[in-house]
Amino acid sequence: MKHYRGTTILAVKRDGRAAVGGDGQLSLDDVVVKRGGKKVRRLHDDTVLVGYAGAAADALALLEVFETKLKQYTGDLTRASLEMAKEWRTDRSLRRLEADLVVTDNEKMYMISGMGEVIEPDDEIVALGSGGEYALAAARALRKHTEMTAREIVEAALTVAADICVYTNANLTIEELDSKN
Repeated sequence: MKHYRGTTILAVKRDGRAAVGGDGQLSLDDVVVKRGGKKVRRLHDDTVLVGYAGAAADALALLEVFETKLKQYTGDLTRASLEMAKEWRTDRSLRRLEADLVVTDNEKMYMISGMGEVIEPDDEIVALGSGGEYALAAARALRKHTEMTAREIVEAALTVAADICVYTNANLTIEELDSKN
């Protein structure tokens, strides 16, 4: 697994709602170059949320490919994810891109990597990036021991990660889908 600096992404589903959040820190080596970056996007008429960790330009290129796959497969998140991972792994130019994605709609959630993995979590929680393990642990505890919403869990868990990980800040971007999307 890659070790990113300056990114924490967390996705949580609960009670028919999906939320994806990310911190705002963008780093170049050991220097913070931006504190308010946006690493979470809405796609496909606001029915899909995507968060990314890794090189920003690479991730944005991958988001374009993923959005094309979503359109091609009429919003079928599973098919779009699998086809994107296949293309990412086999295409010479895409293969060099260094980023990972978390994608979710109200039905499914996946982590997609350039190594060809499309992983669906057992517990509807996925985290990426340098503070990902901290956010994941906090989110699992909050989901198990509270009645917090998906969005509240994402916000609280990312705040915990920001307090622990020096490559994560508390300038959060959180997007949420509800059961109507």
